[in-house]
Amino acid sequence: MPDIYVVGVGMTKFGRHMDRTLESLVGEAVDASLKDAGCEKSAIQSAFYTGVTQGSLQGQTLIPGQILLAKNGIEGIPVFNIENACASGSSGFYLAVQMLKAGSCDIALAVGAEKMNIADKAKMFSVFDGGWDVSNPEDNLKKLLAPSEGFEVPDGHESDRPYSLFMKVYAAFCRQHMQNYGTTQRQIAAICAKNHQHSEHNVLAQYRKPYTVDEVLAAPPITYPLTLPMCAPISDGAAAVVVCNAEGLKRLGVERKRAIKVLASVVRSATSRSADKPELHCEHLAGKQAYELAGIGPKDIDVAEVHDATAMGEVMHVENLGLVNFGEAGPAAERGDFTIGGRIPVNPSGGLESKGHPIGATGLGQIYELVMQLRGEAGARQVEGAKHAIQENSGGLLGIEEAAVAINIFAK
Repeated sequence: MPDIYVVGVGMTKFGRHMDRTLESLVGEAVDASLKDAGCEKSAIQSAFYTGVTQGSLQGQTLIPGQILLAKNGIEGIPVFNIENACASGSSGFYLAVQMLKAGSCDIALAVGAEKMNIADKAKMFSVFDGGWDVSNPEDNLKKLLAPSEGFEVPDGHESDRPYSLFMKVYAAFCRQHMQNYGTTQRQIAAICAKNHQHSEHNVLAQYRKPYTVDEVLAAPPITYPLTLPMCAPISDGAAAVVVCNAEGLKRLGVERKRAIKVLASVVRSATSRSADKPELHCEHLAGKQAYELAGIGPKDIDVAEVHDATAMGEVMHVENLGLVNFGEAGPAAERGDFTIGGRIPVNPSGGLESKGHPIGATGLGQIYELVMQLRGEAGARQVEGAKHAIQENSGGLLGIEEAAVAINIFAK
């Protein structure tokens, strides 16, 4: 495909921003990305805005992108509003890349933001209820829980506090993996502890307290085998990415050593399959497609950011991406393979579990981290010698897998 580059990235701190407006969060991220790119607002020719919860929580059911960008001095250009569940941010990035490939513009902006923390907790959690087919939720849940039926859950491992229905589904994925491959709760906790230890060095992360494996296991339960630190929090925040083609790069005058090349950008949706066919998972297929486009394979990847809405998410994603074989993520995590300094560092940002998960901004926040890594600008969490990076961002549920998945591969 034509040469496409990320030339600017910016993000806010993820967390609880009760005193901030969406307008200010978007402005902070956009301004940071433009400054990073050495780009004026007037140079942006197209914009893709990703926000999932504004309609439910703020009542802005239509045109949030046009409104928020106009308030921040970007108007008159094509603005597209993208909703693709938790994969929204990366889907916006994918569409920006496609517009550049088509030659419809030379410089584009992808920006995502959420303000999810509100006083009404029930309403706050209800935003996740639409992440599957709402016409038949009972059948959805039955289908998702079926592969882990018969698993004996220890007493005292269910929270009496409200939590997202998706945590129940992730717990079912955990139990299925434990049954099929012998994965242990301690191995899943090792992933969680690793991510919280990584986040200690990320000033933009929502949580920066390091955990040991034993502390993760001793934490309050959500639903077995998940404990509280294993699950991504409710987050506010914004992230933005400036992307361009070769003509845009020339116009901006960005140094090539700071311009990160997009080797592949793939979006795929769920397909019908049986639970005993992980090799047909939409994400595994999307990963194979991305590697083919990039002209590299899993062994060439130096660093990864994956969608760990729970620690189990990381187990699934590293296997689907071929970074380890199916069933091997648990032992690899326990060995430290995914830790900075390990064989293939995963989620050096701290991942969603500790960095935070403002849905529409999440994928763009992952891209922010990988760009910093490939530039060698990640500070204490730097993966030495990183030349190739992969990002996986997924969301929603359809059948027995994620409804939408986006995968991007980048090169220094």
